[in-house]
Amino acid sequence: MVDLPVIDMVRTGQNIGRLRRQAGLSVRDLQDIFGFATPQAIYKWQQGAALPSIDNLVVLAAVLRVRLDDILVMETPVQTAIGA
Repeated sequence: MVDLPVIDMVRTGQNIGRLRRQAGLSVRDLQDIFGFATPQAIYKWQQGAALPSIDNLVVLAAVLRVRLDDILVMETPVQTAIGA
C-alpha cells in the first residue's frame, strides 16, 4: 500500500481567495491577468468547484508571489495499492 496525496478542493479554493485578498487583488484583476472573458473560472476556483490548470496554477503562484505548495491544500493521504 502507498499513501497518495489528495488535493482538498474546497480548502484550496478558500486559500486562493485568501491569498488573492492578501495580495490586494480583486477577482476582476485576476480575470484581466488571465485574459478570461468572464470571472466564472476564478469564482469556481475559490468555491472549490474546479482547480486551475497546471499552467494557470503556475501563473497564479507568480502573481500572488507564493509557491505552488502555498496554494494547494492536501488532504490526509489515501492508502491505495499500486497496480491493483
